[in-house]
Amino acid sequence: MEQKTPGAAAEDDDADALESPEPTGTGVIDATGSSSSAAAVQPAEDYKPPKKSLKQKLARYNIYLLIFIFIIIIAIGVTVLTYFASKKADTKSTISSQTLDKKALAQLANTDATIGDPKQVLNVQSNAVFAGKVLVRDTLEVAGGIQVTGAVSLSGLTVTGKANLDETQVSKNLAVAGDLGVQGNLTLLKNLQVSGSGAFSGPLTAPQITVTGLQLNGDLVLTHHISIGGPSPGKTAGTALGSGGSASISGSDTSGTATINIGTGAPAGCFITVNFAQKYNTVPRVIASPIGSDAGKLDYYITRTTSSFSICDASAPPASISFSFDYFVVD
Repeated sequence: MEQKTPGAAAEDDDADALESPEPTGTGVIDATGSSSSAAAVQPAEDYKPPKKSLKQKLARYNIYLLIFIFIIIIAIGVTVLTYFASKKADTKSTISSQTLDKKALAQLANTDATIGDPKQVLNVQSNAVFAGKVLVRDTLEVAGGIQVTGAVSLSGLTVTGKANLDETQVSKNLAVAGDLGVQGNLTLLKNLQVSGSGAFSGPLTAPQITVTGLQLNGDLVLTHHISIGGPSPGKTAGTALGSGGSASISGSDTSGTATINIGTGAPAGCFITVNFAQKYNTVPRVIASPIGSDAGKLDYYITRTTSSFSICDASAPPASISFSFDYFVVD
C-alpha cells in the first residue's frame, strides 16, 4: 500500500472535495418501502466550499507578477534605446578637431591640399603667416581686430558700425548716406560732389574753389588779389561819340574797362551802354572810375538797369580825345 505524506494527502483531499458535488447520505429502504438516509442530509444553506491551498493562491497571482515584470522589461528597453539614440545624434552634431603637426604643415607648404571637410573647423593656436595669396570662397568673419600694413583692394565696402580711418585715399566716388566725420587729413584725387550742405569747423584750403553760389555769414578776408571772370558783356555805341568816334569794352559783367574815342562834333549824351551777359535780379550798384585827366575833366554820370548801364556826359566832350572808364558792378 502506497504511503502518502501528510501534505500530499491534504492535496488529494482538496482535489476530491473540488470534484465531488454536494454531500448526500446513503439511501436505505425501510420496511414500509420509503427510503431514509442513514445519516441526516445536511441542508444546502449550511454548505461551505472547501478552502483553497497556498499553491492555488500562488498560481493565481503568478500571472499578474509576470505581466508586471514584462512591463518593467519593456520600459527598460525603451529607455536604453532612447539614450543611445540621443548619444548618436550628439555624435553627429559634434565637430571633430584635427591637429596639424610640423610634417603636415610642411606638406601643405609644397602641395595643394584640402584639409578636412565643410563640417570641420581648423583652429590655429599660434600665429599664421601666408606667403602667397589667401582666397576665402565664403564669408570671412573676424572676432577680433584686423590690421593691414599694406594696400587693401575692395570691390565694395559696407560699414554698419563705427569705422576709424587714419588716412584714407579714395580714387573713385565716395558715397556717404549719413554723417561723415574726418579727424585727420582727407585727400581726394578726384572730384568731391556733395548734394547736401557741408560744414567745416576748421580752415578750408584749396587751390581753386568753384561754386555756383557763395553765401558768407561772417566777414570775407582776402589775403591776395581778386580775379573776376565770366562772359564778356555786349556794348552799344552812344550818340556822344561824335563823327568818327568809337567805343570798346573788355572784362565781364562784374568788372571791366570801357575805352572811348571821341570824334568831331560830339554832343552831350551817353558814350557807351554796357549790356550784361546775365541779367541781375535787382538793379545793381555800378562804380565807374575815369582814367586820365581828359576823362576827369568830363561832367560824366551813370545810368543803370537790371540788364545794362551807360556812361554819359552832361556836357559836349572835346573833339578827338581818348579816355577810359573802369567799372565795378555788384548786386
